[in-house]
Amino acid sequence: MMDIRKLRLTGFKSFVDPTELVVDAGLTGVVGPNGCGKSNLLEALRWAMGENRAKTMRGEGMEDVIFAGTDKRAAKSYAEVSVILRNTTSLHDEDTDLQVSRRIQRGAGSVYRLNGRETRARDVQHLFVQSGSGAHSSSLVRQGQIAQIIQAKPMDRRIIIEEAAGIGGLQSRRREAELKLKQSQDNLSEIQDLED
Repeated sequence: MMDIRKLRLTGFKSFVDPTELVVDAGLTGVVGPNGCGKSNLLEALRWAMGENRAKTMRGEGMEDVIFAGTDKRAAKSYAEVSVILRNTTSLHDEDTDLQVSRRIQRGAGSVYRLNGRETRARDVQHLFVQSGSGAHSSSLVRQGQIAQIIQAKPMDRRIIIEEAAGIGGLQSRRREAELKLKQSQDNLSEIQDLED
């Protein structure tokens, strides 16, 4: 199991300056007045977990997460979010910390890092899905989402329940395995056709 310990943001939407949110045990929600950045915190977490749909981030393109500037502050050239996790599934006796970071630079795209080493988006997404969370996890509830769940179709509700039960990652790996198996079968058929 992995617990989120800290969230560090720089240049992400309204968080222009380096900001750190410490997540103490038992934190279940963030409250505050309108416009203080609650939704941006949740979006930063989802983004670092591998969210790739700009619409989900309330933008037209992924670069819209970078602070765009105001009359009094210059625009930033990049945004970076780091999630520091306590990994309690470590094979060692002690818990270990993992740091997952995502950085986007204007015109250069995103780079993911796991403990400082560059990694693929897919690896980051799998890490979170295996821990029972992730960018699309039902444990991250955004504004208006409760109404969507209540009004959801049965199949959509099933997906939400599977994620909450922690089997969403298994379904994802199953789909990947099925695609690999189909590709292997197609390759085998092609080889057999060449032999004939």
